Amino acid sequence: MARRPSKQPTDGELEILKVLWEQGASGLGRIHATLQEQRPIAATTVATVLKMMLDKDLVEREDGPKGYLWRARLSRTQAVSGLIGKLVDHVFDGSARRLVAHLIEQGQLDARERDELRDLLESSKKQAATKRKKGSNR
Repeated sequence: MARRPSKQPTDGELEILKVLWEQGASGLGRIHATLQEQRPIAATTVATVLKMMLDKDLVEREDGPKGYLWRARLSRTQAVSGLIGKLVDHVFDGSARRLVAHLIEQGQLDARERDELRDLLESSKKQAATKRKKGSNR
């Protein structure tokens, strides 16, 4: 059975998206130069990946003064949500709690990060309580 093509960005596509998120609309030359600072990569490879990203609706292009200008269609928040959702579904059987437990058990979270998580949970509790109160007043 053939697998449906993923709408999630690959590692290489994510590298390009990061460039576009940081720099905004950019031409192939600028994208290539930025990626080249991190590792050797051919401009033709970047062009090919951009075309594949266009087909996946991850980027859009418009005519610029010297070729196409490329812009991210997928926001950083959308990418994070999709990738984390896929990770939780495929690795942690849909349980975000298991993901967080794994991070804690593996020592991936330092004391500051654990405190931030506690604060987020507390804030979320307060927001949920406020919503419940507003809903019961109707």
